[in-house]
Amino acid sequence: MNAPTITLSNSAAARVATIAARQSKPAILRLSVEGGGCSGFQYRFGLADAPEAEDVIAQTDGVQLVVDPVSLDLVAGAVVDYVESLGGAAFRVENPQAASGCGCGASFSV
Repeated sequence: MNAPTITLSNSAAARVATIAARQSKPAILRLSVEGGGCSGFQYRFGLADAPEAEDVIAQTDGVQLVVDPVSLDLVAGAVVDYVESLGGAAFRVENPQAASGCGCGASFSV
């Protein structure tokens, strides 16, 4: 692939860098999609030690977002953002593939 098909926002990159520094880990955020949640699929986030060979990698401000090929099929074109509101702070996926989602934004259907 010439260009990443997923994007990490500046605010998400800054938050990942902060979390990774606190945990003495590389600034690599893994996004995966699993079955479950109230809408059929759910997003999973976690820090990774390194990208896997098949991962698609998007980079913003020195922070990497890695996504496996199976998950990428469900989130292609998405933007991973970090938002703070009165309800709390969280990573949020703005996914153009999602036909519907739950109120908390943690799960979706296609």
